[in-house]
Amino acid sequence: MFDKLAAEEQRYEELLTRLGSPELQNDPSEYRKAAKALSDLEPLVKTYRDYKTTAQNLAEAEDLLQSGDADMRDLAKEEVRSLTARRDALVVELKALLVPKDPNDEKNVVLEIRAGTGGDEAALFAAELFRMYSKFAERNRWKLEMMSSNETGVGGLKEVIATIEGRGVYSKLKYESGVHRVQRVPATEASGRIHTSTVTVAVLPEAEEVDVQINEKDLRVDTFCSSGPGGQSVNTTYSAVRITHIPTGVVVSQQDEKSQIKNRAKAMKVLRARLYEMELRKQQEAIAKDRRSQVGTGERSEKIRTYNFKDNRITDHRVNFTTHRLTEVLNGDLVELLDNVITYYQSEKLKDVTTVGL
Repeated sequence: MFDKLAAEEQRYEELLTRLGSPELQNDPSEYRKAAKALSDLEPLVKTYRDYKTTAQNLAEAEDLLQSGDADMRDLAKEEVRSLTARRDALVVELKALLVPKDPNDEKNVVLEIRAGTGGDEAALFAAELFRMYSKFAERNRWKLEMMSSNETGVGGLKEVIATIEGRGVYSKLKYESGVHRVQRVPATEASGRIHTSTVTVAVLPEAEEVDVQINEKDLRVDTFCSSGPGGQSVNTTYSAVRITHIPTGVVVSQQDEKSQIKNRAKAMKVLRARLYEMELRKQQEAIAKDRRSQVGTGERSEKIRTYNFKDNRITDHRVNFTTHRLTEVLNGDLVELLDNVITYYQSEKLKDVTTVGL
Protein backbone atom coordinates (compact mmCIF):
# COMPACT_ATOMS: atom_id res chain seq x y z
CA MET A 1 0.00 0.00 0.00
CA PHE A 2 2.74 2.45 0.94
CA ASP A 3 4.64 1.85 -2.31
CA LYS A 4 1.45 2.82 -4.13
CA LEU A 5 1.08 5.93 -1.97
CA ALA A 6 4.67 7.00 -2.64
CA ALA A 7 4.16 6.55 -6.38
CA GLU A 8 0.96 8.63 -6.29
CA GLU A 9 2.76 11.39 -4.36
CA GLN A 10 5.48 11.45 -7.02
CA ARG A 11 2.85 11.64 -9.77
CA TYR A 12 1.23 14.55 -7.92
CA GLU A 13 4.54 16.46 -7.88
CA GLU A 14 5.07 15.77 -11.59
CA LEU A 15 1.59 17.10 -12.41
CA LEU A 16 2.24 20.18 -10.31
CA THR A 17 5.41 20.86 -12.29
CA ARG A 18 3.65 20.26 -15.63
CA LEU A 19 0.89 22.72 -14.79
CA GLY A 20 3.48 25.45 -14.40
CA SER A 21 5.05 24.81 -17.79
CA PRO A 22 4.35 27.33 -20.63
CA GLU A 23 3.74 24.44 -23.03
CA LEU A 24 0.77 23.14 -21.03
CA GLN A 25 -0.61 26.59 -20.30
CA ASN A 26 -0.87 27.14 -24.05
CA ASP A 27 -2.93 23.99 -24.47
CA PRO A 28 -6.28 24.53 -22.65
CA SER A 29 -7.50 20.97 -23.22
CA GLU A 30 -4.38 19.27 -21.82
CA TYR A 31 -4.20 21.84 -19.01
CA ARG A 32 -7.75 20.95 -17.90
CA LYS A 33 -6.93 17.24 -17.94
CA ALA A 34 -3.80 17.74 -15.85
CA ALA A 35 -5.61 20.08 -13.44
CA LYS A 36 -8.40 17.54 -12.93
CA ALA A 37 -5.88 14.74 -12.35
CA LEU A 38 -4.09 16.92 -9.80
CA SER A 39 -7.39 17.77 -8.07
CA ASP A 40 -8.34 14.08 -7.92
CA LEU A 41 -4.99 13.18 -6.34
CA GLU A 42 -4.91 16.02 -3.82
CA PRO A 43 -7.02 14.41 -1.02
CA LEU A 44 -4.93 11.21 -1.18
CA VAL A 45 -1.58 13.02 -1.17
CA LYS A 46 -2.63 15.42 1.60
CA THR A 47 -3.74 12.50 3.79
CA TYR A 48 -0.57 10.52 3.01
CA ARG A 49 1.62 13.46 4.02
CA ASP A 50 -0.41 13.87 7.19
CA TYR A 51 0.19 10.17 7.86
CA LYS A 52 3.96 10.50 7.33
CA THR A 53 4.15 13.48 9.69
CA THR A 54 2.13 11.63 12.32
CA ALA A 55 4.29 8.50 11.95
CA GLN A 56 7.45 10.59 12.35
CA ASN A 57 6.08 12.33 15.45
CA LEU A 58 5.07 8.96 16.86
CA ALA A 59 8.58 7.57 16.37
CA GLU A 60 10.04 10.59 18.20
CA ALA A 61 7.54 10.18 21.06
CA GLU A 62 8.46 6.50 21.36
CA ASP A 63 12.13 7.49 21.59
CA LEU A 64 11.25 9.81 24.48
CA LEU A 65 9.80 6.83 26.34
CA GLN A 66 13.37 5.56 26.67
CA SER A 67 14.36 8.76 28.48
CA GLY A 68 15.40 8.47 32.12
CA ASP A 69 13.23 11.49 33.03
CA ALA A 70 10.00 10.23 34.63
CA ASP A 71 8.06 13.42 33.78
CA MET A 72 9.14 13.19 30.14
CA ARG A 73 8.10 9.54 30.03
CA ASP A 74 4.63 10.37 31.30
CA LEU A 75 4.22 13.09 28.69
CA ALA A 76 5.58 10.83 25.97
CA LYS A 77 3.24 8.00 27.00
CA GLU A 78 0.19 10.22 26.52
CA GLU A 79 1.52 11.53 23.21
CA VAL A 80 2.19 7.99 21.95
CA ARG A 81 -1.40 7.02 22.78
CA SER A 82 -2.81 10.06 20.95
CA LEU A 83 -0.52 9.75 17.91
CA THR A 84 -1.16 6.01 17.56
CA ALA A 85 -4.90 6.64 17.41
CA ARG A 86 -4.35 9.40 14.85
CA ARG A 87 -2.06 7.19 12.74
CA ASP A 88 -4.54 4.29 12.74
CA ALA A 89 -7.39 6.61 11.72
CA LEU A 90 -5.29 7.95 8.84
CA VAL A 91 -4.53 4.39 7.65
CA VAL A 92 -8.28 3.69 7.46
CA GLU A 93 -8.79 6.93 5.54
CA LEU A 94 -5.95 6.10 3.14
CA LYS A 95 -7.42 2.69 2.41
CA ALA A 96 -10.72 4.31 1.50
CA LEU A 97 -8.98 6.85 -0.74
CA LEU A 98 -7.08 4.07 -2.51
CA VAL A 99 -10.28 2.29 -3.57
CA PRO A 100 -10.36 2.69 -7.36
CA LYS A 101 -12.96 5.21 -8.43
CA ASP A 102 -15.70 4.10 -10.77
CA PRO A 103 -14.96 6.01 -14.00
CA ASN A 104 -18.71 6.30 -14.58
CA ASP A 105 -19.48 8.01 -11.25
CA GLU A 106 -19.66 11.49 -12.74
CA LYS A 107 -21.75 10.42 -15.73
CA ASN A 108 -25.38 11.30 -16.32
CA VAL A 109 -27.78 8.35 -16.39
CA VAL A 110 -30.56 6.81 -18.41
CA LEU A 111 -33.25 5.67 -15.96
CA GLU A 112 -35.57 2.87 -17.10
CA ILE A 113 -38.52 1.72 -14.98
CA ARG A 114 -40.80 -1.14 -16.04
CA ALA A 115 -43.81 -2.72 -14.37
CA GLY A 116 -43.26 -6.40 -13.62
CA THR A 117 -45.65 -8.94 -12.12
CA GLY A 118 -48.84 -7.52 -10.66
CA GLY A 119 -50.75 -5.96 -13.55
CA ASP A 120 -52.24 -2.53 -12.82
CA GLU A 121 -50.84 -2.54 -9.28
CA ALA A 122 -47.29 -2.98 -10.63
CA ALA A 123 -47.85 -0.16 -13.14
CA LEU A 124 -49.13 2.14 -10.37
CA PHE A 125 -46.05 1.41 -8.28
CA ALA A 126 -43.80 2.01 -11.30
CA ALA A 127 -45.36 5.49 -11.52
CA GLU A 128 -44.70 6.03 -7.79
CA LEU A 129 -41.06 5.01 -8.15
CA PHE A 130 -40.63 7.35 -11.10
CA ARG A 131 -42.12 10.16 -9.01
CA MET A 132 -39.72 9.23 -6.15
CA TYR A 133 -36.65 9.49 -8.37
CA SER A 134 -38.01 12.70 -9.94
CA LYS A 135 -38.38 14.26 -6.49
CA PHE A 136 -34.89 13.12 -5.51
CA ALA A 137 -33.49 14.64 -8.71
CA GLU A 138 -35.29 17.88 -7.90
CA ARG A 139 -33.80 17.95 -4.37
CA ASN A 140 -30.32 17.55 -5.89
CA ARG A 141 -30.98 20.16 -8.59
CA TRP A 142 -30.46 17.58 -11.29
CA LYS A 143 -32.18 17.91 -14.66
CA LEU A 144 -34.64 15.13 -15.50
CA GLU A 145 -35.90 14.77 -19.06
CA MET A 146 -38.59 12.30 -20.09
CA MET A 147 -37.52 10.19 -23.06
CA SER A 148 -40.58 7.97 -23.46
CA SER A 149 -43.45 6.55 -21.42
CA ASN A 150 -46.21 3.99 -21.78
CA GLU A 151 -49.13 4.87 -19.52
CA THR A 152 -52.05 2.75 -18.35
CA GLY A 153 -55.62 3.96 -18.12
CA VAL A 154 -55.51 4.07 -14.30
CA GLY A 155 -52.57 6.42 -13.91
CA GLY A 156 -49.85 3.81 -13.89
CA LEU A 157 -46.79 3.34 -16.08
CA LYS A 158 -45.99 0.14 -17.93
CA GLU A 159 -42.63 1.64 -18.87
CA VAL A 160 -40.87 4.97 -18.53
CA ILE A 161 -37.42 6.03 -19.74
CA ALA A 162 -35.79 9.31 -18.71
CA THR A 163 -32.37 10.91 -18.56
CA ILE A 164 -31.03 12.55 -15.40
CA GLU A 165 -28.20 15.04 -15.73
CA GLY A 166 -26.17 16.55 -12.90
CA ARG A 167 -23.14 16.20 -10.70
CA GLY A 168 -22.45 12.67 -9.48
CA VAL A 169 -25.81 11.26 -10.64
CA TYR A 170 -24.53 7.76 -11.43
CA SER A 171 -22.50 7.57 -8.20
CA LYS A 172 -25.71 8.13 -6.19
CA LEU A 173 -28.12 5.98 -8.20
CA LYS A 174 -26.01 3.13 -9.60
CA TYR A 175 -27.09 0.62 -6.96
CA GLU A 176 -30.80 1.20 -7.65
CA SER A 177 -30.77 -1.29 -10.54
CA GLY A 178 -32.78 -4.38 -9.71
CA VAL A 179 -36.23 -5.68 -8.81
CA HIS A 180 -38.21 -3.50 -6.40
CA ARG A 181 -41.05 -5.36 -4.64
CA VAL A 182 -44.16 -3.69 -3.21
CA GLN A 183 -46.54 -5.23 -0.66
CA ARG A 184 -49.84 -3.47 -0.06
CA VAL A 185 -53.62 -3.71 -0.34
CA PRO A 186 -54.71 -2.38 -3.75
CA ALA A 187 -57.54 0.16 -3.79
CA THR A 188 -59.60 -2.31 -5.82
CA GLU A 189 -59.15 -5.17 -3.32
CA ALA A 190 -62.45 -5.53 -1.44
CA SER A 191 -61.25 -8.24 0.96
CA GLY A 192 -58.28 -6.23 2.19
CA ARG A 193 -55.79 -8.87 1.06
CA ILE A 194 -52.18 -7.74 0.61
CA HIS A 195 -50.86 -8.11 -2.94
CA THR A 196 -47.20 -8.41 -3.95
CA SER A 197 -46.09 -6.73 -7.18
CA THR A 198 -42.71 -6.02 -8.72
CA VAL A 199 -41.09 -3.24 -10.72
CA THR A 200 -37.74 -3.40 -12.51
CA VAL A 201 -35.40 -0.41 -12.34
CA ALA A 202 -32.31 0.01 -14.51
CA VAL A 203 -29.81 2.84 -14.04
CA LEU A 204 -27.47 3.03 -17.03
CA PRO A 205 -24.46 5.37 -17.27
CA GLU A 206 -25.02 7.64 -20.25
CA ALA A 207 -22.48 6.81 -22.93
CA GLU A 208 -20.87 9.36 -25.22
CA GLU A 209 -20.01 8.55 -28.81
CA VAL A 210 -16.39 8.06 -27.75
CA ASP A 211 -17.48 5.40 -25.24
CA VAL A 212 -19.41 3.27 -27.72
CA GLN A 213 -18.66 3.06 -31.41
CA ILE A 214 -21.80 2.11 -33.34
CA ASN A 215 -21.48 1.13 -36.98
CA GLU A 216 -24.38 2.44 -39.06
CA LYS A 217 -24.31 -0.83 -41.02
CA ASP A 218 -25.28 -2.62 -37.80
CA LEU A 219 -28.50 -0.62 -37.43
CA ARG A 220 -31.94 -1.23 -38.86
CA VAL A 221 -34.05 1.93 -38.63
CA ASP A 222 -37.82 1.70 -39.05
CA THR A 223 -40.16 4.68 -39.04
CA PHE A 224 -43.88 4.68 -38.30
CA CYS A 225 -46.70 7.02 -37.34
CA SER A 226 -46.80 8.02 -33.68
CA SER A 227 -49.84 6.87 -31.74
CA GLY A 228 -51.34 7.91 -28.46
CA PRO A 229 -53.34 6.03 -25.79
CA GLY A 230 -55.84 3.62 -27.30
CA GLY A 231 -54.13 3.71 -30.68
CA GLN A 232 -55.40 7.17 -31.61
CA SER A 233 -53.32 8.83 -34.30
CA VAL A 234 -51.22 11.70 -33.00
CA ASN A 235 -49.91 12.71 -36.38
CA THR A 236 -49.90 11.34 -39.90
CA THR A 237 -46.17 11.69 -40.54
CA TYR A 238 -43.68 8.90 -39.99
CA SER A 239 -41.96 10.64 -37.08
CA ALA A 240 -41.69 7.69 -34.69
CA VAL A 241 -38.44 5.71 -34.86
CA ARG A 242 -37.52 2.13 -34.00
CA ILE A 243 -33.80 1.30 -34.06
CA THR A 244 -32.58 -2.31 -33.94
CA HIS A 245 -28.91 -3.02 -33.22
CA ILE A 246 -28.55 -6.18 -35.33
CA PRO A 247 -25.47 -7.77 -33.65
CA THR A 248 -27.05 -7.69 -30.16
CA GLY A 249 -30.76 -7.60 -30.97
CA VAL A 250 -31.28 -4.51 -28.77
CA VAL A 251 -34.36 -2.56 -29.89
CA VAL A 252 -35.17 1.04 -28.93
CA SER A 253 -38.35 2.89 -29.92
CA GLN A 254 -38.98 6.61 -29.59
CA GLN A 255 -42.08 8.59 -30.52
CA ASP A 256 -42.43 11.43 -27.97
CA GLU A 257 -41.18 14.11 -30.36
CA LYS A 258 -42.96 15.33 -33.49
CA SER A 259 -39.65 15.39 -35.34
CA GLN A 260 -38.18 12.16 -36.70
CA ILE A 261 -34.70 13.62 -36.27
CA LYS A 262 -35.28 14.35 -32.57
CA ASN A 263 -36.79 10.91 -32.00
CA ARG A 264 -33.80 9.27 -33.68
CA ALA A 265 -31.36 11.29 -31.52
CA LYS A 266 -33.17 10.26 -28.33
CA ALA A 267 -33.33 6.63 -29.43
CA MET A 268 -29.59 6.63 -30.18
CA LYS A 269 -28.86 8.03 -26.72
CA VAL A 270 -30.77 5.16 -25.07
CA LEU A 271 -29.23 2.57 -27.43
CA ARG A 272 -25.73 3.83 -26.71
CA ALA A 273 -26.33 3.61 -22.94
CA ARG A 274 -27.69 0.05 -23.19
CA LEU A 275 -24.77 -1.16 -25.32
CA TYR A 276 -22.31 0.54 -22.97
CA GLU A 277 -23.87 -1.20 -19.98
CA MET A 278 -23.74 -4.55 -21.79
CA GLU A 279 -20.02 -4.09 -22.38
CA LEU A 280 -19.47 -3.10 -18.73
CA ARG A 281 -21.31 -6.21 -17.58
CA LYS A 282 -19.10 -8.42 -19.76
CA GLN A 283 -15.97 -6.85 -18.27
CA GLN A 284 -17.28 -7.19 -14.71
CA GLU A 285 -18.23 -10.83 -15.21
CA ALA A 286 -14.77 -11.59 -16.57
CA ILE A 287 -13.14 -9.93 -13.56
CA ALA A 288 -15.44 -11.42 -10.93
CA LYS A 289 -16.51 -14.80 -12.33
CA ASP A 290 -15.46 -16.53 -9.11
CA ARG A 291 -16.98 -13.88 -6.88
CA ARG A 292 -20.60 -13.30 -7.82
CA SER A 293 -21.03 -10.21 -5.70
CA GLN A 294 -23.47 -7.62 -6.95
CA VAL A 295 -20.93 -4.85 -6.43
CA GLY A 296 -21.14 -2.85 -9.61
CA THR A 297 -22.71 -5.64 -11.66
CA GLY A 298 -26.17 -4.10 -11.85
CA GLU A 299 -27.86 -7.51 -11.62
CA ARG A 300 -31.50 -6.76 -12.40
CA SER A 301 -32.82 -10.25 -11.77
CA GLU A 302 -32.39 -10.01 -8.01
CA LYS A 303 -34.95 -8.60 -5.61
CA ILE A 304 -33.09 -5.75 -4.00
CA ARG A 305 -35.74 -3.96 -1.95
CA THR A 306 -39.23 -4.43 -0.49
CA TYR A 307 -41.69 -1.59 0.17
CA ASN A 308 -44.29 -2.68 2.76
CA PHE A 309 -47.10 -0.12 2.99
CA LYS A 310 -48.93 -1.73 5.92
CA ASP A 311 -45.91 -1.27 8.22
CA ASN A 312 -44.62 1.90 6.50
CA ARG A 313 -41.39 -0.09 6.05
CA ILE A 314 -38.66 -0.37 3.44
CA THR A 315 -36.09 -3.17 3.61
CA ASP A 316 -33.01 -3.32 1.41
CA HIS A 317 -32.17 -7.02 1.26
CA ARG A 318 -28.61 -6.56 -0.01
CA VAL A 319 -27.40 -4.64 3.02
CA ASN A 320 -29.96 -5.83 5.59
CA PHE A 321 -31.11 -2.26 6.23
CA THR A 322 -34.68 -1.38 7.28
CA THR A 323 -36.30 2.02 7.70
CA HIS A 324 -39.87 2.94 8.70
CA ARG A 325 -39.82 6.12 6.63
CA LEU A 326 -41.56 4.76 3.54
CA THR A 327 -43.69 7.88 3.04
CA GLU A 328 -40.69 10.21 3.21
CA VAL A 329 -38.64 8.00 0.86
CA LEU A 330 -41.39 7.91 -1.76
CA ASN A 331 -41.45 11.71 -1.54
CA GLY A 332 -37.82 11.81 -2.62
CA ASP A 333 -35.96 11.65 0.70
CA LEU A 334 -33.54 8.90 -0.34
CA VAL A 335 -30.40 10.10 1.44
CA GLU A 336 -30.44 7.68 4.41
CA LEU A 337 -31.36 4.69 2.25
CA LEU A 338 -28.78 5.38 -0.45
CA ASP A 339 -26.03 6.21 2.06
CA ASN A 340 -26.43 2.81 3.73
CA VAL A 341 -26.25 0.98 0.39
CA ILE A 342 -23.26 3.01 -0.86
CA THR A 343 -21.41 2.59 2.45
CA TYR A 344 -21.90 -1.19 2.31
CA TYR A 345 -20.52 -1.54 -1.20
CA GLN A 346 -17.70 0.85 -0.42
CA SER A 347 -16.67 -1.35 2.51
CA GLU A 348 -16.81 -4.40 0.22
CA LYS A 349 -14.41 -2.71 -2.18
CA LEU A 350 -12.13 -1.79 0.75
CA LYS A 351 -11.57 -5.48 1.39
CA ASP A 352 -9.81 -5.69 -1.96
CA VAL A 353 -7.28 -2.98 -1.11
CA THR A 354 -3.87 -4.50 -0.34
CA THR A 355 -2.62 -3.62 3.14
CA VAL A 356 0.71 -4.05 4.89
CA GLY A 357 1.59 -4.36 8.53
CA LEU A 358 2.67 -1.28 10.42
